[in-house]
Amino acid sequence: MGGCVGSHHDSSGSLNENSDGTGVALGRNQPLKRERPKWKSDYPMTEGQLRSKRDEFWDTAPAFEGRKEIWDALRAAASAFEGNDHLLAQAILDGASITLPHGALTECYDELGNRYQLPVYCLSPPVNMIEERSASDPSSGGECQLRLRLSTGRDLQLVVRSTDTVGMMKRRLQSQEGVSAATQRWFFSGRPLTDRLRLDQLNISRDYVVQVILSQPPPPEPEPTPVEN
Repeated sequence: MGGCVGSHHDSSGSLNENSDGTGVALGRNQPLKRERPKWKSDYPMTEGQLRSKRDEFWDTAPAFEGRKEIWDALRAAASAFEGNDHLLAQAILDGASITLPHGALTECYDELGNRYQLPVYCLSPPVNMIEERSASDPSSGGECQLRLRLSTGRDLQLVVRSTDTVGMMKRRLQSQEGVSAATQRWFFSGRPLTDRLRLDQLNISRDYVVQVILSQPPPPEPEPTPVEN
């Protein structure tokens, strides 16, 4: 996974060359090129697998090195770039003072000279992308395994049916793991799922992980103290 690496500075404090010796000077900047990188995955990849791979990168990259606000800007720029909104991507980069020595998001620098590298899978899908079947595909017999990732860090499989609502699936999780349905908040692709939504309405792919945030149940209200006469 690419991350932010150190920079070499001269005695004046300005960036002289990169740590890898390429000699790219601070301030050198090229406009973002429109061409999206073409690459081939080591194995045929579904859209759900690609999303999970990207989510893992964006969730972990800021924890190592670099500034979180720059990572956030790069994520927004990468999303705009893949969506062919080139002007928006360039505006985001300019607003965050991010420079591109080679005109590509695979190598970027912030105004302090810190280096950031984005993997190609965050910028475009692979050429060997394959179509995925929905978890609620009727051909699966109506019952399937749904992948969940709890906020405790645990991953598990939940047996569900295509006609289950989110509320019903919460109760299934409660029966399986002993986690109260009232403390569960489900998210798919960054949006919260309401209890009335059915699985076959969500079009969740077999490879996508549903996030389940667990919260502490509210404390019970104290019983009123009897008033003595």
